[in-house]
Amino acid sequence: MRVERSTSAYPPSSGTRVEAPEPRGHAPRAPGEDGHVPPVPGEGSRAPHVPGEVGVWVLVLGEMSMFGVFFAIFMDARAGDRELFARSQQHLNITIGLVNTIILLASSLFVVQAVQAVRAGGFGRASKFFTLGLLCGLGFMGGKVLEYSEKLHAGISPVTDAFYMYYYVLTGIHALHVAVGMCVLAFLRKMTRNPARHPKTTTVEACASYWHMVDILWIVLFPLLYLI
Repeated sequence: MRVERSTSAYPPSSGTRVEAPEPRGHAPRAPGEDGHVPPVPGEGSRAPHVPGEVGVWVLVLGEMSMFGVFFAIFMDARAGDRELFARSQQHLNITIGLVNTIILLASSLFVVQAVQAVRAGGFGRASKFFTLGLLCGLGFMGGKVLEYSEKLHAGISPVTDAFYMYYYVLTGIHALHVAVGMCVLAFLRKMTRNPARHPKTTTVEACASYWHMVDILWIVLFPLLYLI
């Protein structure tokens, strides 16, 4: 006897199990070792992580905007008397400026390594990297003191001409930011060395963001004053 397949439009009885269809655009997903079906890629994805805290980023952007205005004023003044600025620039010690640039780049590398160590829970290793970053900051400040001493000994001061007025003001303000950043690194070094009171990851990231800002400002300031 021939049995006809049912084509009834009515739903199956309550005892029949209905399998849910797989979402379109995705291949059937096999259960993992624990028996659970893995989620579809992209489902439940988290937003990209922004390091640090919002308040620190506002501070960083504000400081960079302020320096941007200073740089614009300097370039406008240089455009008004290129010969004077070019002549005065020849007396700058490019070697010290280049060494200080390398020192700050190295310090940022150490700070990056410290942040990664904190994220991994290696606070002892992070403390060592913060110490190296702090030593780089001291080396940078030592280079600026040496450079200022050379200029003052040669009779070059902020009142010598317009170029050196900008030179002392811009590098002096930046050196002040380096000093603040060194205090921040010293704080992080102390906190990561204290096993009873480790800093939060967001705090470390926020402090590191400030130090990277100091580095970026010098990367712009060095060619602006010494090379261009």
